[in-house]
Amino acid sequence: MFGRLLFLFIVVPIAELYLLVQLGSRIGLMPTLGLIVLTGFVGATLARWQGLSILSKIQNELRAGRPPALEMLEGAMIVIGGIVLLTPGILTDLFGFSLLVPGIRKSLAKKIQNNFSKSFTTFSPHSKSSNFKRPDDDVIDV
Repeated sequence: MFGRLLFLFIVVPIAELYLLVQLGSRIGLMPTLGLIVLTGFVGATLARWQGLSILSKIQNELRAGRPPALEMLEGAMIVIGGIVLLTPGILTDLFGFSLLVPGIRKSLAKKIQNNFSKSFTTFSPHSKSSNFKRPDDDVIDV
């Protein structure tokens, strides 16, 4: 966990700064700043548009009586993508835009949901293959 946080708060910002400096030296300061502002604006617009789309999907699932688990996960991914796009940087913009592309987001959400389902059934007290021991397994009622 510490390694991931170190990567997130140290390595990523250093890489972002390096890429922004390189981009600024190639195309100039003003175009670089304009690109940062443009990606923030486009990202916020896309996040709003995708968020409204996923909201209607959630409402449809609820009307049909099905739990909107995948749609809720996609909604969270849209929020994360929108927030990441507001931060200046090239890597974060690529990550944010990828979360706003419906095909990429849906496949990533399915992978996350499958991983969560597998880990949940592994530790479920109702799973036959789990190592989970219920406290009343050794109790014999007479």
